[in-house]
Formats: sequence, C-alpha cells, structure tokens
Amino acid sequence: MRTFLLSPSASRRALALAGGLMASFLVGCGDDPKQRVALLEQENQELRGRNSQLESQLNEANAQRALLEDERANLESRLGAPGTSGATGFEGIEGVDATNLVGGGVKLNVSGDILFDSGRVTLRNEAKRTLDSIASVLKSQYGGRMLRIEGHTDSDPIRKSGWKTNERLGAERALAVEEYLISKGIPNDSMYIASFGPSRPKGTKKDSRRVEILIGN
Repeated sequence: MRTFLLSPSASRRALALAGGLMASFLVGCGDDPKQRVALLEQENQELRGRNSQLESQLNEANAQRALLEDERANLESRLGAPGTSGATGFEGIEGVDATNLVGGGVKLNVSGDILFDSGRVTLRNEAKRTLDSIASVLKSQYGGRMLRIEGHTDSDPIRKSGWKTNERLGAERALAVEEYLISKGIPNDSMYIASFGPSRPKGTKKDSRRVEILIGN
C-alpha cells in the first residue's frame, strides 16, 4: 500500500478551492442578509471539518513515515557496516548502546534515565560521567564527523514538568547534551539537534526515553 503525505500547503490549497466554490455559490443568493449569514456559517463549519480531517491525515502520514524511518535505522544497525569489525570505541560506557550503520556511520543510544530525572532537562551527575566518556571517544576517533543529537520521550502526556509538549521536552534534552559536549571540546559547528518526542517509540517506555547521537561517516 502506498502512503501519500499531504503537506500543509496542499491542505490550504484544498480549503481555498472549497472556499472559492462556496463564494461562487453565494453570489447567486441575492441580497438576503439572513440567508448569506446562514450560508457563511455553514461554509465555516464545513471548512473547519475539512481542515480537521486533513490535519488528522497529515499527522497519521507523518507518524507512519517516522515508524518507517526507525525501522530502516534498526535494519541498518542489524546489518552493520560492511567491512568493519563492529568495534566503535564506545563499548563499556554506562548507559550507551553503540551500533554501526550501513555506510560507516555510528548510532549511540544513550539511556534517558541515566541522563535526566523525570520531566527534567538538567543533566544528572551520572550523565556527565557518561558524556565525558563519549566526548573522549568522539575527539580521539571521530574528529571532523557531523553529529545529530536526537531527543526522544515516552508517550505519557505532559502534566507537571511545565513543558507544553513532549517534542519540546525532547528538544531541550537534546540541547542540554549538545551544550555539554561543547563544554568538553566538541566543536559547536559539528553538531545539530532534532526532537522526535514520542513518535519513535521503543519496546518499553523506559527504552523510549533516550537521546540518540548519530555520527556521520
């Protein structure tokens, strides 16, 4: 089955077309104000319903794409990079699961429960020791590589932490990791952050709470 993503601009064009058709219909309604108001209210209600439907379709398509991308990354991790021994240099670091990717990249899966307390974006002491070890390997073995730091959360709704969405929480956590690595000598211009919130879950909520560091080839 093929999945088509409907962009926000396409949604707006569809709504604009619907509005144009309704406007053409209103021209033939004469000058009866009550009739025009009733038709405009009907148009507004229909457009709102259509907009809600299109947004739902867009969100569903984006979620499907995220799952497919995660599945691809998992397959790449299982295959491993051709011609490599499998050693990454990050073996033995607490809370870190390192895998080779096809093409020579490396993905680090860093446990969120080691990095942060629940709902927080301040690094724990254990996190600093883990990130110190990661920074040391990055500088000694992966100098000049581009790093993408991704924040991932579980699917529990935000209630007490003050963050509006899990996506914002994930972004702040990724930023906290990036800033700490900068303080340890990793060049700022070699890193960027991304947040996926709960859109790429693992098998459990605990495993879903994580920061992933993708090292380019």
